[in-house]
Amino acid sequence: MTIRELLFKEAEKNGFTDAEIYSEKKEVFGCQVYKGEIDQYEIAEDGGLSFRGIVDGKMGYAYTEKLDEDSIPFLIKNALENAQVMNDEEREEIFSGSSFYEEGDFYSDSLDEVSIPEKIQFVKDMERELFSIDSRFSSTDWCSIRHESVTRTLANNKGLNVSNRINYLYVLIEAVVKDGDETKTAFEFKLTQDFNSLNAREIAQRAAEKALAQLNSRPIESKNYSVLIKNDAAAQLLAVYSGNFSAENTQAGVSPLKDKSGKEIASSKITIVDDPFLKGGLGCRTFDSEGVATTKLTVVESGVLQSLLHNQKTAKKDGTTTTGHAHKDSYKSAVKVGPSNFYIEPSSKDFDALLGSVDEGVLITSLSGLHSGANTVSGDFSVAANGFYIKDGKVQYPMNLMTIAGNFYQMLKDVKAVGADLAFPLSPVGSPSILVKSLSVTVE
Repeated sequence: MTIRELLFKEAEKNGFTDAEIYSEKKEVFGCQVYKGEIDQYEIAEDGGLSFRGIVDGKMGYAYTEKLDEDSIPFLIKNALENAQVMNDEEREEIFSGSSFYEEGDFYSDSLDEVSIPEKIQFVKDMERELFSIDSRFSSTDWCSIRHESVTRTLANNKGLNVSNRINYLYVLIEAVVKDGDETKTAFEFKLTQDFNSLNAREIAQRAAEKALAQLNSRPIESKNYSVLIKNDAAAQLLAVYSGNFSAENTQAGVSPLKDKSGKEIASSKITIVDDPFLKGGLGCRTFDSEGVATTKLTVVESGVLQSLLHNQKTAKKDGTTTTGHAHKDSYKSAVKVGPSNFYIEPSSKDFDALLGSVDEGVLITSLSGLHSGANTVSGDFSVAANGFYIKDGKVQYPMNLMTIAGNFYQMLKDVKAVGADLAFPLSPVGSPSILVKSLSVTVE
């Protein structure tokens, strides 16, 4: 008898009518270099298992870092105690399984064949290439590589047994350029499952170009401008507010999207989807954290809210069906609601076409202070930004550090155009560049 079977048998003896185990195993390699030397180094294997079961009509949770026969009594005891203190009006359920699970290819065997010395050499090469571009680059604040592999398995006593594997590697460099009293920084990264697709020179060159372009910044008049938000920055802004598309938050009264289904909440240029099978996406999965089969979901179509994200519990409360968006942050977490790969759909319009349509405005290339400067309930935000002044469809010069302010939900309604350059800034939330009719811009 397997450990899993022993656990389910012991759970039944202790009054659990339904029982589930969720396991997670993560393998990580990370390395950061500074001036040609290894500054930080990590090889780690982490993971564990959670047990969830229904006893006396209540759901109990427990978890452990490893599963062996000795841990079974511990899991049962803690889940029983946890269930006794639960005071939840909406009963959770253990899902028996979907009739069909789409196959997903989220794992690259070739990525695992890349040796550690090769990875370390690449990140050293990336730093060296940056320094060779211009003598004003003499250091980096960040120059790193990270490789992660994750396996998630969910099984229950109703016969469900599903598993997903995903791996990825990314490199990241922050270029620091110093010119007299002026210092500017810029990030560049690349996420991939194909190590051979990485080019150290190209990545360093892009970081250098971004940093150099910011030198000799100037002020402009503080007022409302048309704002072109570059893809990475737009994705970061969307990520802050993505939780408001969760039914969990509308039911808790902390999302203004409650009762907005079928109503216009954004410009007709905006379509938002959640795609668990997006090639190269960090949130890919064939099943959610309850074992429900996942599928691509249109959340907003041409500005109209089509669906919120649901797990079984929120769907039951709203009188609908789950969308396959049950989510656990880790094996230690309770089941919540969360996206897979959540993004604004790109158009066919390239970035230069967006830029060329702006008579006068501001190009935003990066944002900071998002979590402290954004109110996720009201939608109001006021955040620091870097960028450039636009005149007659062309970038004129870099601007001093600025603050942009507005309301996220009004901003969605004020989107005039969407670009083709979809990007995910090391996150499962992505966006192309977007052109917004007007935002408040205050310049130092």
